[in-house]
Amino acid sequence: MVVLRATRKVLRLLPPSTADEVSSDTALGDWYVNRFVVDRRPLLLIVSSTSLLAILTHARDVRNLSLRVQSLVTARLMRLGIAQQLIDAEVAAMHPVHIAPARDRSVLGSLVEFAKDTSFLLPIRDWDDLSLLDVEDQLAQTPWRASGRFQDTIFPYRAVPRLLQGKWA
Repeated sequence: MVVLRATRKVLRLLPPSTADEVSSDTALGDWYVNRFVVDRRPLLLIVSSTSLLAILTHARDVRNLSLRVQSLVTARLMRLGIAQQLIDAEVAAMHPVHIAPARDRSVLGSLVEFAKDTSFLLPIRDWDDLSLLDVEDQLAQTPWRASGRFQDTIFPYRAVPRLLQGKWA
């Protein structure tokens, strides 16, 4: 089971389907989702709570996001070069998808920073789906929680394989 934790803005479109106390039993943890706008185009930012891996997608058909989240995660993990058996195990564990309100302030703060960074990393007025993939790659190489000890810093592109192998290998 995976929990899709939505901000208030997104939660209005996705009525909660579970209690707030439920947690994901996947390697990448709960997935947080927020909606923001760049150049008058709405985007969804989906972030893993444990690895801070970001996924960017257009904010179309938000109501059916719970049906699409597995395919979005699969595509993102494939672009990272994760072994197929690890991807299959993670995606299989993502059934069913529960929707709940966002609760981790640290991840919410990261969502805000990801959104700011995305607007700066996208080319001005001339971006497309390939540009979103490029921004995802840049965000995966960005250190997060860097204000503490170096050992506490998270590099998403390093954290994802370690977490998946630790749980599914």
